[in-house]
Amino acid sequence: MPSSSDDEQILEILDRLTAKVQVGEPVDLASVIADHPDMADEIRSLWATIAVAEQFGLPPLEDDPEESLAQDTEAAETFAGKRIGDYELIEEIGRGGMGVVYRARQVGLDRMVAVKMLLNGALATGTNLSRFRAEAQAAARLDHPHLVTVHDVGEEGGLPYFSMEWIDGGTLAHRIADGPLPNRTAAELLVPVCRAIDSAHQQGILHRDLKPSNILMDSDGRPYVSDFGLAKQTASADGDHTALTQSGAILGTPGFMAPEQAAGRGVTVGPAADVYSLGAILYACLTGRPPFQAATPVDVILLILEQDPPPPRVLNPKIDLDLEMIILKAIQKPIDLRYSSAGALADDLEAYLGHEPVSARSSQFSQVLSRAFRPTHHIGVLENWGLLWMWHAVVLLVLCLTTNWMKLAVVQTRWPYVALWTVGLGAWATIFWNLRRRTGPVTFVERQIAHVWAASMASSTGLFAVEALLGLPVLTLSPVLGLIAGTVFVAKAGILSGEFYVHAVLLYLSAIPMAIWPDYSLTIFGIASALTFFLPGWKFFRLQRANRRMARDFG
Repeated sequence: MPSSSDDEQILEILDRLTAKVQVGEPVDLASVIADHPDMADEIRSLWATIAVAEQFGLPPLEDDPEESLAQDTEAAETFAGKRIGDYELIEEIGRGGMGVVYRARQVGLDRMVAVKMLLNGALATGTNLSRFRAEAQAAARLDHPHLVTVHDVGEEGGLPYFSMEWIDGGTLAHRIADGPLPNRTAAELLVPVCRAIDSAHQQGILHRDLKPSNILMDSDGRPYVSDFGLAKQTASADGDHTALTQSGAILGTPGFMAPEQAAGRGVTVGPAADVYSLGAILYACLTGRPPFQAATPVDVILLILEQDPPPPRVLNPKIDLDLEMIILKAIQKPIDLRYSSAGALADDLEAYLGHEPVSARSSQFSQVLSRAFRPTHHIGVLENWGLLWMWHAVVLLVLCLTTNWMKLAVVQTRWPYVALWTVGLGAWATIFWNLRRRTGPVTFVERQIAHVWAASMASSTGLFAVEALLGLPVLTLSPVLGLIAGTVFVAKAGILSGEFYVHAVLLYLSAIPMAIWPDYSLTIFGIASALTFFLPGWKFFRLQRANRRMARDFG
């Protein structure tokens, strides 16, 4: 546990890192940790929290109107009622963490427009300036009837701005605030939004911040996608779609963010992230809330990474079953289980509206089998367990070989075996868990796995008591160990990855030779169980090292 002097040193280190970020300098966290190995866990954990908090320190206007309107009031009063270029700024109509939007009159054409200016223009960071210009460029090159049209991009006195068509019906967030929408209304509203985003993707632009407050509604109820502040160009000038972003930064709004965005660990973010956000918007339209809600943005991110959202029909039983299936397919955590494109999502919504079968209900055997054997969104936690599982395989093999040697040496007294398995395995479990905790915060799903493992240990040692009560010689029930271990891997398959079903079958089958050759039953079990831990442990150990190398390369 760190002392008070250690705490002060950790705070000084974090202050220096934060100061670097604020002036745009790169942070080499690996180097800092290498210089302070005794404080590595505390620095890593606290810096992760600070990094996420920095990303979401300025909520959008519609997420927290009072706080957002209270920010930069002086800047708003400076420009309201004044003229910028050909535009008379009439009144502020909204603001977020980066920009402020005014209702304005374009003098030359005598028409109403919306003008977006960079918040704190002269004081803005280089990052905000880059994002603002990227938004203007991205929005200006797009062409679709349900994307807000950019009229003009300019700069005056070092202050960048751009003008857009005026949409006078509020936002989808305002409409949802009045309560969930009817099934068909929500589907009809999302179809043009999906088509607009699909068009943007085909033109090489990702939105990356889709949410109800970024969908404007005109007086006739038609939706328009706006706010490309986090847009990312996905194609080069020659049209080659290349890697998108691997900076490790977490960008977007938590409640509607795809898991790969929330991970922020050098993961490639592509069109599937916008598909997820569209599904989350449809979820909100029909339930009145985003898929994940929590007290803080950090908690929301953890939920996105670790949990599944409540099924929509639990929150609103009036939701049509086909529509729920469409939502759930769109917000699948594994990317390849979502719709292949925003256009495919629109196709399914149109099929629903036309009373035709929807693809989300497809239940072909090959698809069911594929889903059963694929990794879940929790699989990433095993990167923290790879080396530990390899050591566990060694400990388990030594324990089983020692037990078998005792049996062949005709040790018939029960207590030496009880001591070996209870004290030895219990001590290793304590060491294992303490080693895991040193590598970083323990997640909810890891605690679930630990409970399953602890239950298997209790069952294994409990066999000695059962044998005693039944008057059976020691190790008579040892084949049951294969069945217990197999059951543990079935649980791991459901929680982590379907590949563990294969390990479960191997362990279940090991009970047969254990029963046929009882003199070598523990050796058989030791080899089988060691393989089921060592092989995936080696796989995830290598994956962790590869990810760390990639993080250093992009850090």
